[in-house]
Amino acid sequence: MGKDKNGSFGWLLSQSGERKGKFIVSVFLAALSMICGIVPYYFIAKIVRDLLDGSTDKSSYITNCAIITALWLGHSLFHALSTANSHLATFHTLAVIRKKALDKLAKMPLGDVISQPSGALKSTIVERIDSIETTLAHILPEFTTGIGAPVIILICTFIVSWKLGLAALITVPLGIVCYCLMMFGYEENYGRTVRATKSLNAVTTEYINGIEVIKVFGKAQSSYEKFAAAAKESAASFVDWMRSCNVYMTFAMCIMPATMLSVLPIGGIMAIHGTITAADFITVIILTVGLIEPLIRVMSYSDDIAQMDTIVTEVRNIIDAPEMVRPENLTHPFSGGDIVLDDVRFSYSDKEILHGISMTIHSGEFIALVGPSGSGKSTAARLIASLWDVDSGSITLGGVNIKDIPSDDFNSRIAYVSQDNFLFDLSVRENIRLGRQSATDSEVEEAAKKCGCHDFIMGLEKGYDTVVGTSGGHLSGGERQRIAIARAMLKNADIIILDEATAYTDPENEAVIQRSVAKLVEGKTFIVIAHRLSTVKNADRLYVIKDGNIEEEGTHSELLAKGGLYSSMWKAHISAKDGEEDV
Repeated sequence: MGKDKNGSFGWLLSQSGERKGKFIVSVFLAALSMICGIVPYYFIAKIVRDLLDGSTDKSSYITNCAIITALWLGHSLFHALSTANSHLATFHTLAVIRKKALDKLAKMPLGDVISQPSGALKSTIVERIDSIETTLAHILPEFTTGIGAPVIILICTFIVSWKLGLAALITVPLGIVCYCLMMFGYEENYGRTVRATKSLNAVTTEYINGIEVIKVFGKAQSSYEKFAAAAKESAASFVDWMRSCNVYMTFAMCIMPATMLSVLPIGGIMAIHGTITAADFITVIILTVGLIEPLIRVMSYSDDIAQMDTIVTEVRNIIDAPEMVRPENLTHPFSGGDIVLDDVRFSYSDKEILHGISMTIHSGEFIALVGPSGSGKSTAARLIASLWDVDSGSITLGGVNIKDIPSDDFNSRIAYVSQDNFLFDLSVRENIRLGRQSATDSEVEEAAKKCGCHDFIMGLEKGYDTVVGTSGGHLSGGERQRIAIARAMLKNADIIILDEATAYTDPENEAVIQRSVAKLVEGKTFIVIAHRLSTVKNADRLYVIKDGNIEEEGTHSELLAKGGLYSSMWKAHISAKDGEEDV
């Protein structure tokens, strides 16, 4: 375990970059603070000796007191400067780690990210990393003073009287035994608190995000019970752990610093028998009264150090996670803009979703992927958008494997809009402008007009400057989708993928969006995943996917003539539409 801890601490220091020097300065200042805190004991002992000798030299007493005062001021000043430097370096280090963790999430395959509860990720990146601050900021300076000071004091005590030096250490083994008993079962207990905290974060996030469903379906009681159970377990994991440690901790904290229990009687006996002078006896008392307290302060960080090791492991699991490797520069020139999927297989959570599908999408074509729910349509779209990497087979763009295309270059050619559109807690204008950061206000508004959402935006309280709320919560699902489509169109990419992007839109507005998008995508490669077959019947080609395989392909007329799966789906779709019209 010790090796792991050293590794964790060394890894944290490696993330400090140019601020590592501040940690070194912090240790140096802590050493000066320690020296300024120890030397006064010498002058205090000197004053006691002078008093016992009957000295009446006031100037000597005043000088010694002035030196003691100056040293204690220096001790406080150097301690403050040491702490300031260590905290500056620590906050910089934590910021670097957070940035790396978030940057890694953007580079990881989408499946690896969404397989982890958002509450658990948030807990690790925010609270858990933040909890390292106390340990990292204090461990170097505190260890310097906490170990250095007692060692120097003990050496001085042994110089005066080695017997009393040993006497001062009698309580230490007893205290260490109590401390070891307190730490028994630490890994199991701490592991329980980590699991309970993550579970509570995940359940809380689920409860808040699903509050609408909970209310509508009357699940408030059962959902609250689930939350309450997670909260109770989280509290119990800490309470039970602390309850098992309290007795041992109390004995350890009481016994270890009680050096006077051994020094006073043994020193008194030695003084009575004349083996130590009264002045030396008092000097030893002055030195040893604070001998153990710094060691206890150091030992108190052992819990934080163990926690830090667990937290660093969690963070490194994110930062060191496999990512979608892409080159820095494009080494193979594009030959056209065709997209080719060749024997593509993909698994999610050890279950194969796509079973060797192949298709060719020519540049400028309007392609539709249709099929039953769960057939793998969205998975294929996400693979084309390079949100995941294929397990086997290949996807090429212009004859170049998308794995060999730099991320920025590839992303500039793709605009992807999913069914679950995400809007940031920004204004409508800024959410649309994310499609192209350099776009002017007029270009943003023009894109909205072309996508048929200008009118509803102008009907909002502040028009384009209306803040949409967290995840676009102030807008309806259809409004969020229309803004997401406007954002994608503003990007003006060569390839546009709409994955059920109009699922929440009413038929009237869907028709407006369809007509608007049709104009905007002229000459571009347009890939649509749809359940409403009437919206894609004019596609140049339709691929019917079932159970991860391409069941059929062709135009709307060709597929109807075959009388296969697509024909059955079309009949069911028309029947449903007729039913809606009757209603």
